[in-house]
Amino acid sequence: MVPLKLAILGTRGVPPQYGGFETFAAELGTRLVQRGHEVSIYCRTRTGEPAWNGIRRIELPAFPHKYLETVSHAFLSALDAMRRDFDVVLVCNAANAFTVPLLRAARMPVAINVDGIERKRRKWNLLGRAVYMTGEAFSVSFANRVIADAEVIAEYYREQFAIEPEVIPYGSEFPVENDSDVLQRLGIATRNYILYVSRFEPENNPLEVVEAYRKLEGAPPLVMLGSALYDKALSEQLERSKSERVVFPGALYGNDYRTLQRNALIYVQATEVGGTHPALIEAMASGGAVLAHDTPENREVGGDSVGYFALRPEETLSTALRAWLLQPEEREAFRARARTHARGRFSWEAVTEEYEGLFRRLAG
Repeated sequence: MVPLKLAILGTRGVPPQYGGFETFAAELGTRLVQRGHEVSIYCRTRTGEPAWNGIRRIELPAFPHKYLETVSHAFLSALDAMRRDFDVVLVCNAANAFTVPLLRAARMPVAINVDGIERKRRKWNLLGRAVYMTGEAFSVSFANRVIADAEVIAEYYREQFAIEPEVIPYGSEFPVENDSDVLQRLGIATRNYILYVSRFEPENNPLEVVEAYRKLEGAPPLVMLGSALYDKALSEQLERSKSERVVFPGALYGNDYRTLQRNALIYVQATEVGGTHPALIEAMASGGAVLAHDTPENREVGGDSVGYFALRPEETLSTALRAWLLQPEEREAFRARARTHARGRFSWEAVTEEYEGLFRRLAG
């Protein structure tokens, strides 16, 4: 097999210290390098290190603004990529689809992972939604291949644009490792806390989770893992929610994050927009007892191995939490099913195999 020269742009880069696309780039890039390919990832995070896990890091600046940071970095990344001899470029996020015509003009095959239907996120104003709608159109018009990580997202593109996306799921595998000391640092105990993981944004419902939890008496602590970068009002509301029972450790990654996932009594996934949410399948793969917001995307991922709740018009999360706290046998049955389901369906090696095959086809 001839090695390929591959590039990934549109994420914050590696090592992963932000969200799902960063973990995706790290996991995929590392495995492609292990298969003999040359992988470059464009990075916003400055470490000064030229490489990470065999991946070449290309650091470029970005304008630090809610609406401009991603697109400014993607634009500079595309300009840089145009002068290099990559065999295939993978663009992440439909908001960065404006770079695809530039790359195609340089005669580079381009695939784009469009993520979820991002324009539905409540944080975006009319301009932000228009950018994502334009990104969807650019993705289907200029990319060699559109990639969806869930059938729900693929069906949207079939109906709206009459194309057949490549459906490749997200992966999740927890390494065999010792736990970190994060539980001791936070003052919590194994199987005696409820865990929430997500960026603190309106459509991820962090405040709603805290409010539902407050209706419970005698429940173990709630650990709210994440941070709010741009929503000051939401951040202030959450700050007022802190107590001995509601813990905000900030955004944690690596072994600290995995330790919290492995040892949680119940994991709550409250997102309402997107495709395959990484934290959801990571919770399942870690052996988590998962309660997920009842959306088509979450049901596609979780199937019958996950419990579901609603937040509106009627909130049922508090009822679901109370039931699982009082019925440990039912909760543990879900925990076992989730681990089996995740291991059978969401393998990073299988994901890498599919991407490698796609890249080879695009490179000819």
